[in-house]
Amino acid sequence: MSGDGITEAASGLEAVLGYAIRDRATLAEALTHGSYAAENTGTRDYQRLEFLGDAVLQLAVTRYLFEIMPDASEGEMTLVRAGVVSEPTLAAVAGAWGLSGLVRLGRGEELTGGREKASILSDVVESILATIYLETGFDRVEEIIRAHWGPLADERSGQPGRRDYKTRLQEILVADGRTVEYVVSENGPQHAKEFTAELRSSGEVLATGAGTSKKRAEQDAARQAIDRIERAQADG
Repeated sequence: MSGDGITEAASGLEAVLGYAIRDRATLAEALTHGSYAAENTGTRDYQRLEFLGDAVLQLAVTRYLFEIMPDASEGEMTLVRAGVVSEPTLAAVAGAWGLSGLVRLGRGEELTGGREKASILSDVVESILATIYLETGFDRVEEIIRAHWGPLADERSGQPGRRDYKTRLQEILVADGRTVEYVVSENGPQHAKEFTAELRSSGEVLATGAGTSKKRAEQDAARQAIDRIERAQADG
């Protein structure tokens, strides 16, 4: 893939992920199948990145399930996680991200339908996650994973809609006669804005959230506020 192709790939991913991948070289590696690397001397394939991305995805999904399934056993969470991070699921995510047309394949793999192989597409998704992790650390890539895998985790865990923290918080506070207000600010360049949401209830600041969009920042603030309320209730 040429430099223009990498720019095109990054542009498409930015639109879907709400994140600008700065390291074009690592992005190119994340999109490179072993068959392409074998035909192009000095080119690295995505295997190492896929290895790292798999671990990042497993941890992020595990943390999420640990939060939303407080009464579940290890076995129950393992079964849900297996479905959420399965090869078909990752291949479906690859389709939503538009990765099929961006993968760099060797001639033979291209001719045998490599662009539609779930094994390749799932590997590329994990490699993209690793690319973002290397640039930003865990918090940002976890936010992206929760946005794209969270609804499926909710469904498979039997808790649909649990991710809508703003709705849950509204129900909690209104029951106590309290108001809810989000004050959102933004900073950073147009292509990589950062949003901060200060959550206020009846004049009290309950939490401050952050994210790559206003909605994500507000959801993050609501999630933190719910955690704070639940901890206070548990402490009596």
